[in-house]
Amino acid sequence: MEKHNSDDKVFFGFWVYLMTDLLMFAVLFATFAVLRNNTFGGITIREIFDPPAVLTETLILLTSSFVMGLAIVSLNYKKKFFTIFFLILTFILGLMFLEMEFSEFIHIIEQGYSWQTSAFLSSFFTLVGTHGLHIAVGLIWMGILVAQLLRRGFTTGNLRKVRLLSMFWHFLDIVWIFIFTIVYLMSGI
Repeated sequence: MEKHNSDDKVFFGFWVYLMTDLLMFAVLFATFAVLRNNTFGGITIREIFDPPAVLTETLILLTSSFVMGLAIVSLNYKKKFFTIFFLILTFILGLMFLEMEFSEFIHIIEQGYSWQTSAFLSSFFTLVGTHGLHIAVGLIWMGILVAQLLRRGFTTGNLRKVRLLSMFWHFLDIVWIFIFTIVYLMSGI
């Protein structure tokens, strides 16, 4: 009974954390919506938007979410090998996504633009960069968790950590869907 109450508190606390993150992203989206046309004569989202690349990024991240779901299914069936396999595959897909996002930023900077160029670019780099930072944190968490699973196996703590990581990862996928829609599709049209 005590363990169940402890897990409930941890999951409730994590939901509270995710909701505070949601509020932060809501503010970043609102800021982007207000500033997206303030280019100060610089580039716009139309010049940044590379539909095939952004679609590929989106498909990679959505696939990583599906694979994370497979890790949870494997965890529920106590299949250690498959849980770790799917976490590693999720990690690789997340790394691919992050590399593509980083390449997009480098491409913009190589053209002579930065977050200081215009209000639009400030809001763009902040919103997309904050999401990328969250992905990086998720990857670090995932790497540490895989090492813990390899060393200690399915302890109660590790089971809980995988489930919390899954919630975090799916949350980031949802945020990316909004970035893809609001930043790239709606602003790029």
